[in-house]
Amino acid sequence: MMYMHYCKRCHRVYMLNGHKQSCPKCRESIAELKITYMDYVTMDLEEREHFSTCCADEEQLQKLSTTYRMYKYSKWYKQLQTPFPQTTIITYSLADSTPMEDAVSMV
Repeated sequence: MMYMHYCKRCHRVYMLNGHKQSCPKCRESIAELKITYMDYVTMDLEEREHFSTCCADEEQLQKLSTTYRMYKYSKWYKQLQTPFPQTTIITYSLADSTPMEDAVSMV
């Protein structure tokens, strides 16, 4: 689905798929807006400029934005929780060689 977002640093409204957390241009955090894609695209240029001006005001942005409640179940959030793959350590001894103390093999 398409969601509307606002970047305070870029002062720009973005239409992005999914519940994004960072601006595609500057990588700073962005606010997800309550307005639907269809409501935004039916605005004329003047209405869009006024809406963007309202988003630039911190107090109004708080009223216009929303928090995605299911972010803990999203793919990007789960990836942040496990940034590195788990390494499995396997130890074994070779029958035809001299045993070494504290030898470990990693696969």
